Amino acid sequence: MATASLFHDLLHWLDYVGVAVFALSGALAAARKGLDPFGFMVIGVATGVGGGTLRDILLDLGPVFWVTSPNFLAVAVLSALFGWFIAQHLKSRLSLLVWADAVGLAIFAVLGAEKAYAAHSHWAVVAVMGMVSATFGGLVRDILCNELPLLLHKEIYALAALAGAVTYFVGVSVFDATVASLFAGAAVCFLIRAAAIRYNLALPAYKQK
Repeated sequence: MATASLFHDLLHWLDYVGVAVFALSGALAAARKGLDPFGFMVIGVATGVGGGTLRDILLDLGPVFWVTSPNFLAVAVLSALFGWFIAQHLKSRLSLLVWADAVGLAIFAVLGAEKAYAAHSHWAVVAVMGMVSATFGGLVRDILCNELPLLLHKEIYALAALAGAVTYFVGVSVFDATVASLFAGAAVCFLIRAAAIRYNLALPAYKQK
């Protein structure tokens, strides 16, 4: 019982961290567009809770997580406002945006997978929910800011989230290692995305004849 409670607390705090990091990435995108503080908050909140919202709706989990726990909205707003204050002091907002997004991607990949696994979903649904949870917030951010979504950049992105979600599923279903699987899945996702950013890794593109 104590172990289950600690695991639940870990998931809860990871959710906060994921929302905060993604909201910060939204704020940095808003800074690149020169928006006002309210625009920062709108983009930050949409980015921070977007993936988790779609996850909860698709899994039919009832009220989405920020409706039952409005503190998540407060975290997203505060993170976005923090971005407002620090953005002007950064040498490269785009670089920090990309890396903040990579951290959020890794966290939400495993959280989305865990939610689907806890709902007794098929393994394919677990994998897809991890990918959707991780990528949808960033997709909303980039669309609202009229930018080419990172999801559509040539560097590996959604595939990293999918790999992290699959790693989590294998860990919990085969090895019954819940906490270790969370960190392993997040690490796999982040390392793949980091390598894609650093070395411009991409899948081969279709070439027209």
